[in-house]
Amino acid sequence: MTLIRWKPAKDMANMQNEMNQAFASIFGPRSCYRRTEDTGNWNPDVDIVEDKDKVSVSVDLPGLDKEDIKVGVEDNVLTITGERKFEKEDEQKNYHHMERAYGSFSRTFSLPNTVAGDKIKANYKNGVLNIELPKVEEVKPKEIPISID
Repeated sequence: MTLIRWKPAKDMANMQNEMNQAFASIFGPRSCYRRTEDTGNWNPDVDIVEDKDKVSVSVDLPGLDKEDIKVGVEDNVLTITGERKFEKEDEQKNYHHMERAYGSFSRTFSLPNTVAGDKIKANYKNGVLNIELPKVEEVKPKEIPISID
């Protein structure tokens, strides 16, 4: 009988790689476009960036018309909803491969209290929805003068 030396670190690294591959196949970078067969929902990619003056949200929505997208804010929650309609299948065409997702989507994001909800602007150009959420003027500390009676 041949003895095989046990290398727990190597075995753990192999197991971690296998788990990473399994999760990547489910939750990989493009998995957000995979729709579930029962609901038809999909989630577009979103970037959120904050600087000292504003919070910017960019949403990839290629192929949608402005009328298919709705943006709203309520109770410091930004909600973006829309729908990409499936073009009618043509019996004359043979579909070999389809990856683009169709159906409705809804994304919600909690906003910080520093966002001025009444000054939000949204712009849709070249398939990208850009939302600018300006911050409120922060209260600056001020010195209070002392008077002498």
